[in-house]
Amino acid sequence: MKIFGAALAAAAIFGNIALADVDPIVIKGSKFFYQTNGTQFFIKGVAYQQDYAPNGGSTSNTTSTSTYTDPISDDSSCLRDIPYLQQLGTNAIRVYAIDPTKGHDKCMNALADAGIYVIADLSAPGQSIIRSSPSWNDDLYTRYTQVIDSMAQYTNTLGFFAGNEVTNNDTNTDASAFVKAAVRDMKTYIKQKNYRTIGVGYATSDDAGIRQLVAEYFDCGDRSQAVDFWGYNIYSWCGDSSYSESGYDQRTAEFANYDVPVFFAEYGCNEVQPRTFTEVQALYGDQMTPVWSGGIVYMYFEETNHYGLVSVSGDSVSTLVDFENLSSQIAAATPSGVNSASYTPTNTAAAQCPSIASTWAASNTLPPTPNRELCQCMYSALTCAPNRITDEEAGALFGTVCGLGQRSGVCAGITNNATTGSYGAYGMCNSTEQLGWALNAYYLAQTGSNRASACDFSGSATTKSPASATGSCSALIAQAGPQGTGTVTSAPSGTGSAGGSGSSGSAGSSGSGNAAPRFGSTAVFGTGIAISAYISLAFVSGMAMIFL
Repeated sequence: MKIFGAALAAAAIFGNIALADVDPIVIKGSKFFYQTNGTQFFIKGVAYQQDYAPNGGSTSNTTSTSTYTDPISDDSSCLRDIPYLQQLGTNAIRVYAIDPTKGHDKCMNALADAGIYVIADLSAPGQSIIRSSPSWNDDLYTRYTQVIDSMAQYTNTLGFFAGNEVTNNDTNTDASAFVKAAVRDMKTYIKQKNYRTIGVGYATSDDAGIRQLVAEYFDCGDRSQAVDFWGYNIYSWCGDSSYSESGYDQRTAEFANYDVPVFFAEYGCNEVQPRTFTEVQALYGDQMTPVWSGGIVYMYFEETNHYGLVSVSGDSVSTLVDFENLSSQIAAATPSGVNSASYTPTNTAAAQCPSIASTWAASNTLPPTPNRELCQCMYSALTCAPNRITDEEAGALFGTVCGLGQRSGVCAGITNNATTGSYGAYGMCNSTEQLGWALNAYYLAQTGSNRASACDFSGSATTKSPASATGSCSALIAQAGPQGTGTVTSAPSGTGSAGGSGSSGSAGSSGSGNAAPRFGSTAVFGTGIAISAYISLAFVSGMAMIFL
């Protein structure tokens, strides 16, 4: 066991803040390469985030006030840990949530100086696609683009994950359509911003019933919608296992013809402790390197789940037995690759899209691209809108108004059905805007004396003076149509810029000041409330009626 002080860690890192320039990693066929010399790049990575459980889009999210520690904005901890990452032979880290309003220059430069690249998840606690009630909306679009804006400037940013284990069994495969829409839109955004080419991928679970279907779905169809790389969270090699016993041989055969790079986004089963990491020699050996581009060990920090490689107390880091074992295994791993110039990809065909069946419910037709301008135009033009109410009150109100207006289709404009591929034009708006649309549609559907009280809902909604839709607003609303079921072809005009340059960073805007108000004091309703669940329940049961 070794202990290094903070002074040693700091001394090992160059202190400049100017952006370090390292050779970017590029993709050709199913492999990663250093851009300049064409040497194949194998990921020898470590998951690096403290006090954060990557739960794969859990059944519910907390609000946007959820806290987490951004590991690459915490300069002192980052500088403290880099010597240990180097000792492990690490050339990449995976971070699960960053704060795009904070600065990352110092840590990213130090990582670059150490030859370490970063794969960043785009989501965060309270800001992710939820598997039980998935949506891809303008709030999430803003969050994801802000992360890209924050990280694209660094040449040691290897890529982004648009989701982690969001679909994890055959009961929530429809959620994959929303994640794939996020992949599509983030790839488009990177091109629109003229950033260098940075890959966008997905990290999947190892569920035997759907793993091949998920891999096929994210790779099939138009390449502008497909993943650039595929991450596999796999924990099947436990203790003294083998290439065949662990199923590595079968997984390798399954991905032999995959047309984009594949790697282990998480690995390191801890059912047998201490971990000896004998799978490392297989992963970087001759049987797997023609298919796999390495992997990321879960994880650096020791916590209650006992996956840690080190124990941290303030400025002191103590290496554990797992650290020593992994370090020895990585040092002995010498993968043999190819050079980009002499490599001609042969596995160039995209996968076939899975058909809708009992085990697969995600259509090849993806949700629309979130368009904050459209949503704000629509909300400003409403006559009936929600008051500032709690998340719980808003959730009940969704069910009520959709139930009351079931026959007139007041919620058609906000309905998302990934199985049929039917999406309302406003289904990608945030939940405040969606509720406003539903309330207003119900209000306008009433006639005579009924309309006078049709925008009350026991004080939860009120009438207001609508803004006249002119110019681009008029055109966008016209494309959406009077029922909100039209196709909006105009692309989002805003950006996700959130500041964060420099070591301290500065908070930035997530959208126009004319955005729809949020429910509650700080919560963004819709990150924690199952909107589509309320709408579906209303359509199925009719809900209990509020008599106006």
